[in-house]
Amino acid sequence: MKTKLLNIIGAMMVMLAFVACSDDHTSDLRLSGDCKVETFALDGYEGTIDFTTRSIVVRLPEVYDISAMKVTSLAISNGALSDISLGQTLNMEATKVMHVSNGDVFIDWTISVLRDEARIYQFVVNDIYRGNIDQDAKTITIYVPASVDITSLVPTIEFSANATITPASGVAQDFSQPVTYKVTNNSAESTYTVTVIAIDKPKALFIGAAATMDDLDLEAKEACTWMMSNVEGTLYASFADIHAGSVDLSECKIMWWHYHKDGGVDGHDQFVANAPEALEAKNEIRAFYENGGALFLTRYATNLPSFIGTTGDDEWTTPNNCWGQDEDKAELCGGPWDFKIYGGQNNHPLYAGLIAGDDPNAVYCTDAGYHITNSTAQYHIGTDWGDYPNHTAWETRTKGTILGVGGDGAVVAWEYPAKDGKGGIICIGSGCYDWYSYTYEAGYVENFHKNIAIMTKNAINYLTK
Repeated sequence: MKTKLLNIIGAMMVMLAFVACSDDHTSDLRLSGDCKVETFALDGYEGTIDFTTRSIVVRLPEVYDISAMKVTSLAISNGALSDISLGQTLNMEATKVMHVSNGDVFIDWTISVLRDEARIYQFVVNDIYRGNIDQDAKTITIYVPASVDITSLVPTIEFSANATITPASGVAQDFSQPVTYKVTNNSAESTYTVTVIAIDKPKALFIGAAATMDDLDLEAKEACTWMMSNVEGTLYASFADIHAGSVDLSECKIMWWHYHKDGGVDGHDQFVANAPEALEAKNEIRAFYENGGALFLTRYATNLPSFIGTTGDDEWTTPNNCWGQDEDKAELCGGPWDFKIYGGQNNHPLYAGLIAGDDPNAVYCTDAGYHITNSTAQYHIGTDWGDYPNHTAWETRTKGTILGVGGDGAVVAWEYPAKDGKGGIICIGSGCYDWYSYTYEAGYVENFHKNIAIMTKNAINYLTK
């Protein structure tokens, strides 16, 4: 029995020796002597070695070709061997693993590169007004209402990892004159000039029922945020503001309403019940439109033209086939969702510069891993429903021009061209047109979803040309 016990103890000691440098079975202190990386450099840039995480990070200038980097320094523990050698060329576009062994023990070291980027990605003042960032010119322009005190604005800034910024994020500043912000990150350095412009005559408005932009639902807020950052002279205005005449519209070229509601707004009566703020301001919006102002209406906002005289006296020309899901229960896209370009409209400015897929007549809007509410406000076409037996009948009754259709021929994108002194209107009611995903699946890569922003910019440019 004693001999057997000694044999068992001896076997256990051999096993412990074998795993002495394994990641899973020992501490860093017990490993550091035999499988240590003492120096490592790529193209002369020394790596920072972290013995706790068994990682090596090589810092590089902001613009540097990492596709073929030479190992210019490598020193490891006496007697150890490595599967990466001095002088070897590595493609560092992906993290590498270096296997260092010493007899029967080993450590795997991860090797990665980190560019010394010094950029500002987002600049928001008072948690509401977002800056339009020009990365080439290193300028940031922010538009705020004239009623805002620009001598004491608090910026929230997102900038490159590992960088420092001066003045600091969260510190109130006087923006009555341009303020410079310096971003430093090892070898990289950038200086941005931030200009805040208080305007009492906006060039563009994002409109909604909420009192402020910050009170918008997540879908509309995402759209509004994009507009504030990408369309010069944009402000947010509530329907109450418009109805009260508290917004000077004398220089405003366009209003965009992106109306989301969990569960959908199905038809004329539900729109009347759920959008009383918009209808309260319909006379002011109609006057804006009849005086040449353009409207961009998306999702359930596509009901509005029937209430401001665009379709004549027929108030019942609202979308007749509508639905939607709750934002927190949005449907997972297994691949790209799309709608089709209506015959003959391929060259319409709305579709300029879109990211193309396999079908040249498809407008691809989402990617695999995106969650979408599929909020739809469209027109069913067919003799089975009496409203619109065919597309020609739809255009005759609504006075609209079809731009896009669903797979079953339903009208999902259309316009009311500018004429007789009135502004133009573009409507997109396709469920594919979606700004906000409450989460993304692992491995999500944005590609076709960029078309949402491209289409929106196209629509605004076209309507305000």
